[in-house]
Amino acid sequence: MRILITNDDGIHAPGLAVLEEIARALSDDVWVVAPETDQSGKAHSLTLSDPLRLREIDARHVAVRGTPTDCVIMGLRHVLPARPDLVLSGVNRGANIADDVTYSGTVAGAMEGTILGVPSIALSQAFGWPKGSDVPWDTARTHGPDVIRRLIEAGIPDGVLMNVNFPNRPADAVTGVIATAQGERNGDLIHVDERMDNRGFPYYWIAYRPKRLEPLEGTDLWALDQGAISVTPLRLDLTDHGLRQKLAHTFR
Repeated sequence: MRILITNDDGIHAPGLAVLEEIARALSDDVWVVAPETDQSGKAHSLTLSDPLRLREIDARHVAVRGTPTDCVIMGLRHVLPARPDLVLSGVNRGANIADDVTYSGTVAGAMEGTILGVPSIALSQAFGWPKGSDVPWDTARTHGPDVIRRLIEAGIPDGVLMNVNFPNRPADAVTGVIATAQGERNGDLIHVDERMDNRGFPYYWIAYRPKRLEPLEGTDLWALDQGAISVTPLRLDLTDHGLRQKLAHTFR
């Protein structure tokens, strides 16, 4: 099995090294094509107005001055000698759940693999932000290979990517694996943090307000709250088919 891995935290991110360990537990044919710099929050964006530049670290590790989407396209269309059997994106530093999947470059890497017809999985590791910076990478490292094997055995349909999130717990404290639905965050959590630089000019950070949520049972938010690994199938088709049927009567 040939595996292409990418991420959005950058070619030198510790989570990418963890993902390469996970991939090598599944295959010895592993290729890394990842962004030169941190591309967190870039979502499913393409670089169209600037050229893409590649830096070959070695024969199987290539950095791209671009987004995760760029990396997957370059991997499939230029870098790899033949089409991969699987695309893995991550392991992200922080969960990618609920509405965050629409911002996530990690999810976008798997999304692009799916668009290009390759079974694809996004993987993210929750941690204690904003309370601390210790990331329990060993949780993803320990459980990642088995989760991926089980997903491959179950089959990943065309037009669907798998979004896997590991809980903020030690590997031996994980309570299980749950197939989940995408949750929903409270929009009030997002705020603008205004600050002043040393010359008296304002600057801003988009930030989240820390707040305890009561997630809906069966969602990705709920699974992580239970200490379980969340596996969420996400469709590329964003159509609300029920509403489309209603609109067909409105616009006939």
